[in-house]
Amino acid sequence: MKTIGIDLGTANTLVYAKGRGIILREPSVVAVEAKTKNVVAVGSEAKLMLGKTPGSIVAMHPLKDGVIAEFDGTAAMLSHYFKKASGTTIFSHPRVIVCTPNGVTGVERRAVEDVSLAAGAGSVGLIDEPLAAAIGAGLRVEDVRGSMIIDIGGGTTEVAVLSLGRIVLAKSLRTAGAELDEAITSYIKRKYNVLIGETTAELLKKKIGSAHPAADRGAMEVRGRNLLSGLPAVVTIQSGEVREAMQNEVQQIVEVIRNTLESTPPELASDIYDTGIMLTGGGALLSPRHHADGGRSSALRHGPAYLPGDRHPDGGGQIPHRLRGGGHRAVYRERRRNEVRDGIPDEINEMQGLFHKLTVWVLTALPIAILRISCTLPNN
Repeated sequence: MKTIGIDLGTANTLVYAKGRGIILREPSVVAVEAKTKNVVAVGSEAKLMLGKTPGSIVAMHPLKDGVIAEFDGTAAMLSHYFKKASGTTIFSHPRVIVCTPNGVTGVERRAVEDVSLAAGAGSVGLIDEPLAAAIGAGLRVEDVRGSMIIDIGGGTTEVAVLSLGRIVLAKSLRTAGAELDEAITSYIKRKYNVLIGETTAELLKKKIGSAHPAADRGAMEVRGRNLLSGLPAVVTIQSGEVREAMQNEVQQIVEVIRNTLESTPPELASDIYDTGIMLTGGGALLSPRHHADGGRSSALRHGPAYLPGDRHPDGGGQIPHRLRGGGHRAVYRERRRNEVRDGIPDEINEMQGLFHKLTVWVLTALPIAILRISCTLPNN
């Protein structure tokens, strides 16, 4: 039985296979037929359909604010990813570990378990997103020394203080990447009377978005529909306009971080001052060289935890040396330990499991068969 980890995000879903690393990175989008609910497309193919489908097909994000909004759509999406990750053999019911936002309710956590089992998982375990992100970023979460992580995802922003392998303090905010996209759409609609789609707004955010005035990233042309004439329109958007559009949402995230620090125990706050803050999630890539506090957070470190020389997930070249104080070397050492520990292929583990089952069957069934045969033999 294969073991896989699922980062079930509002914007993207990542699949990690034991011993193989991240094997799948797809948008959390599914397209279904409106009447029959049959799946038409999943992932990248479905994302291309957003805003372009006829009335008979619905393309949607089955997750909203980090939780399941459409059960059947999520199950179909996960089932598709399980097949891509595990194949369609007798071993295609994997053990699954799924990340969930820290602030979800018991009902929402149960929904994640149910949808994973419905999609074909053999067993399901849950882990809080901040803890999973910290482990993936190479933080020493098991140490007594405190650390802080900020995970800015598509639907939620998770802020957590960790120590001794547990979450000491955490706050969750349902303002993240999706709300930034909506803010950009509303800004352009209000200022230029031009309506753009969510895919265009997301592209603006990635290409020229920033959180600090010093990070001027140029301009970009976008196309949409003029609300006055109803005709297609082209407008040029400056980096400062995107920053202005996202200002309120970015400030909300900063306030949550500030409130978390104010509630942190003094000893852990001292550790955080020394070790800095780790940023992870897609929001961490928003103009990573500048910070919303005016550049004063010299100890701020940026994730996700890619090593220098790794390829950027969006195809933007190699990841620079972002982790301060040799942090990338610590991540490298941790990754090598994981590779050695998880280096045994899943196929070998599966064959060992089969051999074990066969041995148990022989030891239990064979004596019974011999006994039955001896009972049927005539007594001389």
